[in-house]
Amino acid sequence: MSRHKYPAIEKLEIIGLAAEGKAMGKYNGKVVFVPYTAPGDVVNVQIINSRSGYMEGIVTAFIHQSESRIKPFCSHFGICGGCKWQHISYPEQLAYKQQQVFDQLTRIGKFANLTILPILGSANEQYYRNKLEFTFSNKRWRTKEEMNSKIQFPPEALGFHITGLFDKVLDIDSCYLQPEPSNTLRRAVKEYADKQELSFFDIKAQSGFLRTMIVRNSVSTGEVMLIMVFGSDKEEERTQLLQYIQKQFPVITSLQYVINTKGNDTINDLEVVCFHGKPYIEESMDGIVFTISPKSFSQTNTLQAQALYRTVRDFAALQGKEILYDLYTGIGTIALYLAAGAKKVVGIEYVPEAIEDAKKNAIQNNIHNTAFYAGDMKDLLTPAFFAANGQPVVIVLDPPRAGIHPAVAENILKSGAQRLVYVSCNPATQARDMALLAANYRIVKVQPVDMFPHTHHVENIILAEKI
Repeated sequence: MSRHKYPAIEKLEIIGLAAEGKAMGKYNGKVVFVPYTAPGDVVNVQIINSRSGYMEGIVTAFIHQSESRIKPFCSHFGICGGCKWQHISYPEQLAYKQQQVFDQLTRIGKFANLTILPILGSANEQYYRNKLEFTFSNKRWRTKEEMNSKIQFPPEALGFHITGLFDKVLDIDSCYLQPEPSNTLRRAVKEYADKQELSFFDIKAQSGFLRTMIVRNSVSTGEVMLIMVFGSDKEEERTQLLQYIQKQFPVITSLQYVINTKGNDTINDLEVVCFHGKPYIEESMDGIVFTISPKSFSQTNTLQAQALYRTVRDFAALQGKEILYDLYTGIGTIALYLAAGAKKVVGIEYVPEAIEDAKKNAIQNNIHNTAFYAGDMKDLLTPAFFAANGQPVVIVLDPPRAGIHPAVAENILKSGAQRLVYVSCNPATQARDMALLAANYRIVKVQPVDMFPHTHHVENIILAEKI
């Protein structure tokens, strides 16, 4: 008798990819989600969860493997929560992402007769990220191989959270997302911490010395920033660790730390202390130099960000006389990138520190036709704000995954802007928002951009013109 309360399914054909990178088949008219499979696979599946509209299962055997399936390159594939599409060839990944953009705009936005340009693939399929955050934990996730072995593994881990288990962390050996010194640095810090018997953070108890470490790097300058986040304030241990890192890794140009005793890992509301070097790193794109501080948001795939910004510039079609608004401007990257083609650029962002970086970036690049404001978009972007800063001819917006507030959409409709360039990391909320804006704007063309190879995530740019 099976120990499972749900059925086992034989020879399930995987027919497509679904939300969050899941693959799916159908059984008795119900969708079955099966992770780490590819369209074209035929698999035996054990169902582990069943709901009214769908089931979830795990593979027990492969009967036939898809032609698009390839061998994953990472030893952590299938356990680590990232890079879930390593087993699918990159051209197939791009095709699925292109289809995802089409599906979201047609099904959610109800748009038809769209001109969707071929997706821009990433030049680098590995080591493309310029920022990673690693978590220290005293609750190491043990793999099946480790549990079946007779080796006693230490309970500490430095790596990534296991999907769905907030208090479990997978200890990472080699990660293929960020270039060196990321892997070497992470291993060295963990080895030092083990030898010195420094306490790793206990997420449930909210106690421990070592909490997280954030590594940022610049493609153009080669600069490296390390931010060590400590769960408690132990000056002697902290100083000794930072001095060790400084000595062993002279490549680090910005060594900083944060004391975080809060219940969450965000550092946006905490003081960041520069221990050694500069309090920032710099990145250059098409001759514009950007200052990136510890709290700055910037696109994490630098080379693809450049391709994205060039597309935004093309879509904006500036002639030199326009007032352009850059909503959710971050550190002013898009605003400054487009400033040379506009009469005036107005940037708005919620994070005050990011706006300060944007202003500094404008000064150091001798760009004088920009104005940056910090505040909640739905409160700041009003008809009175338009009147004070000039009516926009072009509006560029690059909001968070949640998209824009209905009040923001309403005021964009009132702005009189002739063109909208909407950049989104979530085509579903982008489609929803464009439906709100469809009263005054029609979609002219769409450009998907792959910023994150081996994941289901896709960036998308929409050009819309006033009706």
